[in-house]
Amino acid sequence: MISYQNQTWKEVREAMTRGVVVILPVGSTEAHGPHLPLATDVIISEEMSLRAADKLTAQGIETMVLPAISYSVTDFSNDFAGTISIRKETAAAVIRDICDSLYKQGARLIAIANSHLEPEHIASINGAIEKVREETGRPVAFPDKRRRRWAATLSEEFRRGDCHAGSYETSLVMAARPELVRDEIRRQLERVPISIAEKIREGARTFTEAGGAEGYFGDPRAASREEGEAMYEALSDMIVTSVIEALAP
Repeated sequence: MISYQNQTWKEVREAMTRGVVVILPVGSTEAHGPHLPLATDVIISEEMSLRAADKLTAQGIETMVLPAISYSVTDFSNDFAGTISIRKETAAAVIRDICDSLYKQGARLIAIANSHLEPEHIASINGAIEKVREETGRPVAFPDKRRRRWAATLSEEFRRGDCHAGSYETSLVMAARPELVRDEIRRQLERVPISIAEKIREGARTFTEAGGAEGYFGDPRAASREEGEAMYEALSDMIVTSVIEALAP
């Protein structure tokens, strides 16, 4: 696996000539409870991208991981300090322009690794992908983990929907960047058994309205590095499968 930003322009040019696959990690800068960093979604997206790139490279598919997008639509957590939200149109335009630039340079395929699940954010990704297809005729691989096909491979907490900074995300950060988990705080947090997805359907517009007074849902105390490793295996496999399917004739 090669990090895109660590290459020289000539090295990238040669990789584009060979037909390199590029993975774009997409996250957010938003509150993830009192125990996880604002960069949680970015950390998860980067790590799943790196692991997917290693797997693809091992299968003979040259792959690079791009610098992550760290800003997105995060209106649900605007009640919490530190959160930075951008407009849906801005988020879509950034992804669209990145894809356009890479395809003009000769990228074989672009894949998006996303870990931020706010509905308007997902809509911005899908909108960007549709525009790229219209303008270039090229696909963008995007395994939306909310879809049953992918969700079935993830944890029970994820499937229930009470997974914002709960066991699922906390485990993933513990596996990738354990030094960033405020573990003493984590161990004292009570479970918040509220499905964000259900609350959104009921009309909630923020985490506070949904019942997440501390900016988390689920059970951070149940998190473990072992769960995180298992989830990264599943998340990286999603990207690998999506890339292989998109490359199929």
